[in-house]
Amino acid sequence: MERLERAGRWLRAALATGRVRHRLHWLLLAIVLVGSALKDGDLVPETPLGNKRNPLNVYFVKVAWAWTFWLLLPFITLTAYQFAKSKLLYSPARRVVSVLRRLGTLLVGTAIWYCCTSLFLYIENLTGTCSAAGKVGEPRRLYATKQECRRDSGSWNGFDISGHCFLLSYCAMMIVEEVAVLEGLSIDQNSKLRVVINGLFVSLCFLAGIWVFMFLCTALYFHDFSQKLIGVVIGLSAWYGTYRVWYLKPISPGLPLPNVPLSSKKYSYSR
Repeated sequence: MERLERAGRWLRAALATGRVRHRLHWLLLAIVLVGSALKDGDLVPETPLGNKRNPLNVYFVKVAWAWTFWLLLPFITLTAYQFAKSKLLYSPARRVVSVLRRLGTLLVGTAIWYCCTSLFLYIENLTGTCSAAGKVGEPRRLYATKQECRRDSGSWNGFDISGHCFLLSYCAMMIVEEVAVLEGLSIDQNSKLRVVINGLFVSLCFLAGIWVFMFLCTALYFHDFSQKLIGVVIGLSAWYGTYRVWYLKPISPGLPLPNVPLSSKKYSYSR
């Protein structure tokens, strides 16, 4: 427990200046630019990370939204309720309503993930053609989707917007924004709740680190530059449109710290 507490303090100190939150999106864009330049110049050495079947890709990136969702769910629930309670906000019933409102960010995120990934697949199917070896004497078959093509062991060539660049950038930015609630949270040093929240916080920071690292691997090994750029721009647009625009409005899931814009100097880790 002591090690967990120290790790939590160190991570909060690392985020204290707000540099991570205010500059991460610029870092992600820079990774796409530099990584794509290295890939196009054949300057990237072959490593296991260039294989789509590497464990990080199979067990983490392929289900990135699930990892993000299930770690943020208890973190937002506990911190939102504790924040309302510590600030003497609302009655117990209204605190629950406040928690449910904040959990709306996960519903919004799920809708963004589903709509964008479905759009990417639609565009790839719309722009693609299948290269498949047909049987001798049979007319060449026309394939409407990537799935049909692959069922016949074909190769689908379409405009494949990088879903990894989209989702990893969005998930990383969302985690960084949500953990900022710890700035306004007061919990007893010896409380079991503090241990649980600290454990979730450290796990979320570790997960965000994996997302940024795998984002770098995607930039270095996969997709064309335009496909990666469009993916990250959509991911960052989803983050900006929610946390920087919509969540400032009264009718929204709201920010982790109510009534305090994330761009404000007051919204930074100072403890």
